[in-house]
Amino acid sequence: MKATPLTLYNSMTRSMEPLVPINPSLVRIYTCGPTVYNYQHIGNMRAFLFADTLGRAIRWKGWPVKHIINITDVGHLTSDADAGEDKMERAAAAQSKSIWEIAAHYTDAFKADVARLNITTVSEWTVATDHIEQMIAFAKAIERDCYEIDGGLYFDTSKVPDYGALARAATDEGESRIDAVAGKRRPADFAIWRTSPPGEQRQMEWDSPWGKGAPGWHLECSVMSHQHLGHPFDIHTGGIDHREIHHPNEIAQNQAFCGCGDSGARIWMHNNFLVDRRGKMSKSSGDFLRLQTLIDAGFHPLAYRLMCLQAHYRSEMEFTWEGLAAASVRLKRMVMGVEKLLGDGAGKNLPGDPNDLADQQLREFEAAIANDLNTPLALASLETLITLKGVEADQKRAIILQMDAVFGLNLLTLTRADLRVRPATAALSDADIEARLDDRKAARAARDFPRSDAIRDELTAAGIEVMDGDPLGWDWRAVH
Repeated sequence: MKATPLTLYNSMTRSMEPLVPINPSLVRIYTCGPTVYNYQHIGNMRAFLFADTLGRAIRWKGWPVKHIINITDVGHLTSDADAGEDKMERAAAAQSKSIWEIAAHYTDAFKADVARLNITTVSEWTVATDHIEQMIAFAKAIERDCYEIDGGLYFDTSKVPDYGALARAATDEGESRIDAVAGKRRPADFAIWRTSPPGEQRQMEWDSPWGKGAPGWHLECSVMSHQHLGHPFDIHTGGIDHREIHHPNEIAQNQAFCGCGDSGARIWMHNNFLVDRRGKMSKSSGDFLRLQTLIDAGFHPLAYRLMCLQAHYRSEMEFTWEGLAAASVRLKRMVMGVEKLLGDGAGKNLPGDPNDLADQQLREFEAAIANDLNTPLALASLETLITLKGVEADQKRAIILQMDAVFGLNLLTLTRADLRVRPATAALSDADIEARLDDRKAARAARDFPRSDAIRDELTAAGIEVMDGDPLGWDWRAVH
């Protein structure tokens, strides 16, 4: 167990708290997963990168982790507050596919992005439609705190003391996002079970005591966290937008189910938004950036992981192509430094015991991570260590391995060549690009500048920008 206690910001108390696992032999984490009606945008993926960094940090501190992420394939409406069409049903109709095909396709795409971003701490994926029986049983157990209307079974939020404490709804945006539903007693009440309208048949619907229909979106997370992690568990994570409606509704269900004031998780954690210059990213708008978009533009997925690590998870983070390019260059600097280190033999220590200098960077790294996952500060310790003079290569490698266990950048295996991603717009193969660059270098050496310029223009037309004068030696990158 690392010496410095891991302190985390609890959204429920709005304060820093030390992590004290309920069961010292296992830290249990639940992360709200994707609704698989579309590809996940890079803002969505920031939430899963944050949760992965949290899990990595806890493991690095010496605790085993059970980390659950759910897959929402039913129940999530176009409004976060139980209004509008089912997102899955609407996507299936728009694409003339079955809802099961839609769910399978976008689940596979999400998991592919997870792998490319080196997200590794997930113990289990739980799928909403695999838990319908358990959802009905849970709903029956809290039925005393619910009422029926034409649209289904709704939870009466007045039955739960301090409803919305997580959101601080009196001042936050929560109620302004809740659309009116005929028959609801109060705006904050929410669907537990939504019955299918008369004469309408959904692709996903099940029999229940309240009629044929589908579960409410909020219900699934309470059910799956209880079933797979127990009650209470240690940490619940999600995007900051969940803090206003979804998580308060989860908490209300949890408290009704246990007949107690326990929210379900000891610590609630939320990452902030990713924004671009057009505003907050949203899948519903249809105008968003996917991880594949970045790859097609010539960027390695781990450059985006580093870009997220450069910002504290509770800070709003702006996405720009220039910022991604800077993160890519920074990652390359690290990789080049580690590659050089791996090529060095064990060196002699300088006077003054430089081992202490390396260990100091590890101590500073640990202090930064222990302070609510301060990855921007922790990265500085890593970079200082890589360039530290006079420290044995073996010691550096051992400490970098420890640090990268939290960062997840694969620094001891990633190569400079790996980072050279050929953009989708490039008409030339990697071998063709390298051959043309060799020709250009030969032309420049022979001072045949017209030929050199012609080769550069040819590469530009093929989607490749030649980067002359780059001190890190980038030969080419995507043209944006």
